[in-house]
Amino acid sequence: MSTPATPAPALPVTFRPTRTRIVLLGVGSVMCAVIIAVTLLLDRLSTPERISFVFVALLFFGVLALLSRPKVVADEDGVTVVNLTRTRRLAWAEILRVNLRPGDPWVFLDLSDGTSMPALGIQPGVARAQAVRHARALRALVDTRSTGADAR
Repeated sequence: MSTPATPAPALPVTFRPTRTRIVLLGVGSVMCAVIIAVTLLLDRLSTPERISFVFVALLFFGVLALLSRPKVVADEDGVTVVNLTRTRRLAWAEILRVNLRPGDPWVFLDLSDGTSMPALGIQPGVARAQAVRHARALRALVDTRSTGADAR
């Protein structure tokens, strides 16, 4: 079964799971504010207890902010993959293939060194149609810009 060719988008372009990011940052902000407000309103808490509650609230928000960080940025020189704790810059020639198979939690990039790299910035969890569009657009960019395609 063949799929219609997706035109390559104009560069630079950023792919990120927008809905997931909104939910994570929204929930994190609300929960942080609620925990801090409750901490300040409770008279029975000592100062060290208040500090620990505020610390936990900020830690909770920090974890959710970290989970909202992933993105894939494509520009004229290559692709920058920002995952949870690591950022990696790839030249177009390093990317051989863009994979998003049914059941995959995110896109995988097959690289010229024989490894596969997850790109968490394109994930079908909450918005599958958007992830498929983004994966196809990134695949079109790789197909038009990668000189590694000649080595396949």
